Amino acid sequence: MSQKPSIADKLKSTLLGCLNKPNTADDPDKAPKPSTDTTSDMSSFTKIGILKNPNYKANGTKSYVWLLHKYNFNPTLEGPYHRGHRIEQQGKHFAQSQHPIGGKARVRSVLQKTDADGQPGDVTAEDQQNDTQYLCEVGIGTPAQTLRLDFDSGSSDLWSWSTELPSSVKSQGKAHAIFDPSKSSTFKKTSGSTWKISYGDGSSASGDVGTDNVNVGGLVIKGQAVELAKTLSSAFVQDNTDGLLGLAFGSINTVQPTPVKTPVENMIAQGDISKEQSLFTAKLGSVKDANEPDKGTGFYTFGYIDQDEIKASGQKISYAAVDNSQGFWQVDSASATVNGKTINRSGNTTIMDTGTTLALVDDDLCKAIYDAIPGAKYDNQQQGYLIPSSITADQLPDVTVAIGSKQFTIQKEDIAFADAGNGYLYGGVQSRGDMTFDIFGDTVLKGIYAIFDVGNTQFGAVQRPETSQTITPPQ
Repeated sequence: MSQKPSIADKLKSTLLGCLNKPNTADDPDKAPKPSTDTTSDMSSFTKIGILKNPNYKANGTKSYVWLLHKYNFNPTLEGPYHRGHRIEQQGKHFAQSQHPIGGKARVRSVLQKTDADGQPGDVTAEDQQNDTQYLCEVGIGTPAQTLRLDFDSGSSDLWSWSTELPSSVKSQGKAHAIFDPSKSSTFKKTSGSTWKISYGDGSSASGDVGTDNVNVGGLVIKGQAVELAKTLSSAFVQDNTDGLLGLAFGSINTVQPTPVKTPVENMIAQGDISKEQSLFTAKLGSVKDANEPDKGTGFYTFGYIDQDEIKASGQKISYAAVDNSQGFWQVDSASATVNGKTINRSGNTTIMDTGTTLALVDDDLCKAIYDAIPGAKYDNQQQGYLIPSSITADQLPDVTVAIGSKQFTIQKEDIAFADAGNGYLYGGVQSRGDMTFDIFGDTVLKGIYAIFDVGNTQFGAVQRPETSQTITPPQ
């Protein structure tokens, strides 16, 4: 497979214009603010543009099924997908059988799909899609091999397609860039280390580990752990990404026997970004915003807050304390509003997840939102709330959700996520099932400029201005 142009070559001209020192931002009195020290070296600042996944086609039900895998929850509303139980043997494998024989049996919770005859069956790769709307180019190795990775604040592994995959898998992934460690002069194998990401249906990605230089927007992280895929289940093979770069906290990294530092943790430890600016930010653009001043573009920054975004919002940054005890960017979200009516959600929290397209909230809030939309309904077969495709922006409710102590608006255009057929659109806000916390994915994040402040363990945001609302999803 031919190597793509180096990320350093491709982004050099744009980065020169992006690495400007931020000015001082106003911050709320109650929260610590990131440093705006103007004496820091310019090399501490990195911006990397977000690419829209050219092969991504929004599908509401498939995105919801992917989240059932990722967060392993059980739906509370009627539909074909549900969690069941399967008895498995834990004995020895024999050549004549693909399954273990003998030994102890265990009962495992698995995601299943009920067919038209009411019989439970397996969930296949066709039932889901890896929820990757946005990609970023990252260079791995010396010389750098460019891969397009999913930047995911809901996980903590940096893994990639690699030449260690079976030839049968690599032949299916001709559209992928495949990292070849033998072509990197700085790659070092980590003896005895392995990794595995697995989901409730048994789908998984796994392999071994090495260290190498990783180039993120011109910033080179030396000796970063890179998890090389040796096995990929079909759900990953059919995905359009070359791997994933996790932005959650390192406590949920899957490398065994010893978890490894995430790229951001290494940026901080190596002084690639200053301790005073130990943070990254995300602006997720939208194809619906082609007529906005920013043309729907997006980016990540590492080591600084883009002050142009703060000025454009006309607001102070609002910060919320992060509970990272489970490894996630989890904050309080104790209320919401629908058309100005406050919904008390005392004790509720949410995870800020750039690797998820939908927003998942409790059933009461879901119902309140869709009850306020003329003609909206819950569809059992698609396992989600639908709204009429003829809906106009003025017919959609004003919806806000709390992030810490401040309410942030969900853009009306993001309440309409994807075409659902038969004159309906799949809603961007859906049920979180039996989870006790929300997931705020792109449906919420596209409406804000997000600041993931690692050093102060807090999440900051400002509302992004929108001049118009485009309800119809792109074809």
